[in-house]
Amino acid sequence: MQLQKNISLKDYNTFGIDVTAEYFLPVTESNHIPELLTDSSLPQEQHIIGGGSNILLTKNLSGLTLLNQTKGIELLKEDNDYVWLKVASGEVWHELVMYAIEHGWAGIENLALIPGTVGAAPMQNIGAYGVEAKEAIESVTAWHKEQQEFITLNNNDCRFGYRDSIFKHDLKGKVFITHVVFKLNKQPSFHTEYGAIKAELEQMHVDELSIKAIAQAVINIRSSKLPDPKVIGNAGSFFKNPTISTTQYEQLKQEHEQIPSYLVSDDMVKLPAGWLIEQCGFKGCTRGGTGVHEKQALVLVNKNNTTGKEVWNLSEEILQTVQSKFGITLEREVQIW
Repeated sequence: MQLQKNISLKDYNTFGIDVTAEYFLPVTESNHIPELLTDSSLPQEQHIIGGGSNILLTKNLSGLTLLNQTKGIELLKEDNDYVWLKVASGEVWHELVMYAIEHGWAGIENLALIPGTVGAAPMQNIGAYGVEAKEAIESVTAWHKEQQEFITLNNNDCRFGYRDSIFKHDLKGKVFITHVVFKLNKQPSFHTEYGAIKAELEQMHVDELSIKAIAQAVINIRSSKLPDPKVIGNAGSFFKNPTISTTQYEQLKQEHEQIPSYLVSDDMVKLPAGWLIEQCGFKGCTRGGTGVHEKQALVLVNKNNTTGKEVWNLSEEILQTVQSKFGITLEREVQIW
């Protein structure tokens, strides 16, 4: 391990924002983490980057930036119905999904092609097409900087919510997630309730449903709707889908008859943020070097060497416009640094 100084982070965040890390250190072994995080000779201000797929860098990072490149997938145990996998937090998420599919283990196939690393899965409680990571996560192990020890949180301890967890609140900035244990099914339960998946499976002429077919359908859908960060910088969905009361929804529907919704409970509905943003005229817009993707209004993109500040300003404009038009306050899904 060699400490580097004044390193550009352009290649380490999917937005492609060119900011500088004062000190930079790749981490390849989980057992090195306690030593690194207790070494008094290293800067005490620390930032942890995995795939860099859910962050917006708005300034140079002072102190030490650790790049999580830890690897390893271990079969802990299995029975007739389940397998338990211990996965290093630096593993690429999509590669884990494909690994599970190759072995016939179900539970995360609907989450194919989500960018980022395994460590971000519990932090963000990533989700797509009717499935969330929390449904497959058994436990999370992390090094606690203040307690200077490894801690293991079970599923309930993680306080999972919609794109949310304890790692964004009580434990924010206090832990380095090292491993996640997943409980996957040997007997698949298919999740095709989202219409887009059903339509894609029909388009693929799938006769016999399988986790491999579902994953491919998801890959096809995401590839058609979402820009590839390798082609145009972005962090995926920039905003969360808001949840409002059925009363507020009925009031909105009187003025906006076509407003789509998804029932969450008897008195709450979820609205697609992308639709709200599109109705405000932002789809395909450009603001300096940034803009909104022309196919998916939920995605802000780096069109021409944008800065994090430009992206932030556009997101603020969107928040204020949606609030003014619909009376709904959107929440950013992307973490702002």
